[in-house]
Amino acid sequence: MEVMLTDNAIEILRARYLARDEAGKVVETPAQLFRRVARAVSMAEACDRPLWEERFFRLMEQGEFLPNSPTLMNAGLPEGQLSACFVLPVGDTMDAIFECLRHTALIHQSGGGTGFNFSSVRPRGDRTGSGPGTASGPLAFMQVFDEATRQVRQGGRRRGANMGILECTHPDVLAFVRSKEDPSQLQNFNLSVGVSDQFMKAVERGNPWALYNPRDGKQWGELPARELWGAIGQQAWKRGDPGLLFLDTINAGNTVPSLGRLQATNPCGELPLYPYESCNLGSVNLRGMVRKDLQGHPGVDWERLGATVRTGLRFLDNVISVNRFLLPQVREVTLANRKVGLGVMGWAELLIELGIPYASEQAVDLARNVMGFIRECSYEASEELARERGPFPNWPGSVFYPKRPLRNATCNSVAPTGSISVIAGTSYSIEPLYALAFKRVGILEGETQWETNQVAYRWLLERGLWTPDLEQHLRDNGGVSGYQGMATGVRELLATAHEIPWEYHLAHQQAFQEHTDNAVSKTVNLPRETPESMVSEVYWRAWELGLKGITVYRDGSREGQVLQHCSRSGPCEG
Repeated sequence: MEVMLTDNAIEILRARYLARDEAGKVVETPAQLFRRVARAVSMAEACDRPLWEERFFRLMEQGEFLPNSPTLMNAGLPEGQLSACFVLPVGDTMDAIFECLRHTALIHQSGGGTGFNFSSVRPRGDRTGSGPGTASGPLAFMQVFDEATRQVRQGGRRRGANMGILECTHPDVLAFVRSKEDPSQLQNFNLSVGVSDQFMKAVERGNPWALYNPRDGKQWGELPARELWGAIGQQAWKRGDPGLLFLDTINAGNTVPSLGRLQATNPCGELPLYPYESCNLGSVNLRGMVRKDLQGHPGVDWERLGATVRTGLRFLDNVISVNRFLLPQVREVTLANRKVGLGVMGWAELLIELGIPYASEQAVDLARNVMGFIRECSYEASEELARERGPFPNWPGSVFYPKRPLRNATCNSVAPTGSISVIAGTSYSIEPLYALAFKRVGILEGETQWETNQVAYRWLLERGLWTPDLEQHLRDNGGVSGYQGMATGVRELLATAHEIPWEYHLAHQQAFQEHTDNAVSKTVNLPRETPESMVSEVYWRAWELGLKGITVYRDGSREGQVLQHCSRSGPCEG
């Protein structure tokens, strides 16, 4: 049965995804889009192509699985670039930097996002040769990339996205950390400091921290490790940037260590990739994986989940095969590893359907079980594809060799699922509900979308709790907290992001990360009144828990915040 698309979903599909003719007129329906994508992806099948086309179509039409945006936009069209995530190398010469910029523009024009590690660029003030000139430093070049991204987005269907990384040993790292003091700077970049276990131990012990010039490897000075750590926490509290990437943890989980160290990720941090590597993402809608037993008690439909995961994994491997690669370097690295990232969305709504509060050990245990099940089903599907089509070429240098031949060097990743969650009509990724009623600003240029969470609405309605007074309270406050007479159990079940202790945000991320061979994109949403010191506490605990990366966002710390409570400028509608 076809999923009922919401008005917001249809609006996004029309603005970004549905094919248009030369005059710019929309020429397909949502069902035709899903058919177009299914047909294009099934072209990788040597046998039973119509069967797989139908299976892929039904998964998308029913909202049980959706691939990343470039696949929805471009599959079956002349553009044909289907990958969401790329990492590009940034060299220390003018030619290398501007070659990277050219490649970035091509990728953004096709709908992809890019990640960069700028740590190889010599620091500001360093010599540039035998003449009197001095280097501009990585931040100056990041601003060039930022402006180019802004210009390219004007002709595209969504804005470009970048991840800018600088490692904690770079002489310009403190300036990098403070680069968004002016909120007009680097608006098209997420920023992360790449930190090592050695740095974290230096912070713990209060030791000085040495900085090195990447041009010659010589020490370029030092600063107290705690000074850098304090600046990171302060700026994250003020602006939401920078996040942290725990590079030693990332590389401890690298499935192809023979290729060297991973040093960069895609824009949201869930995909550590090698230079010129790309990856394709897709997400299973967990809210649709609920089944009631004979007594009417809800539970996870494991059989349906397993079947969806296996088909979704095959879909993503097919995407690699039918993809149009913009750069020969990307083709070479991507085909050698065939990385895919199958993840989830609708986690918060699944928990509500099951009657489990997000801030509970029961929810964390279920997260671990669900993602463990998904990974094993993914590996089984990849192993079956390896028998059918052969393992990924770099398999002999992987952690799977020789015991487990797989088609894909990685199978799972938990992405933010921004637009595709709206299309599927479910909650973002593994995030708790931001609010039960909210507005979404900026996901479409110049447009605001108003939304009331339908799972929470039905839950309250079925129990006779939905009243006009409660509806007004949700529009004014975002959640049920503070509503007179609301039972404690209801407040706990329907708690929103700012009401959930940060410890449970991290616990969920850790539970999913335990069974994810790439990484987990997760934002710890904090209330506006959160003290600055708490950000450092969150970041430190994330390292102790073995997370690969961490991002926080304190409500109101940036202009143009995408999700906002309705009360900021009037009531929610719809």
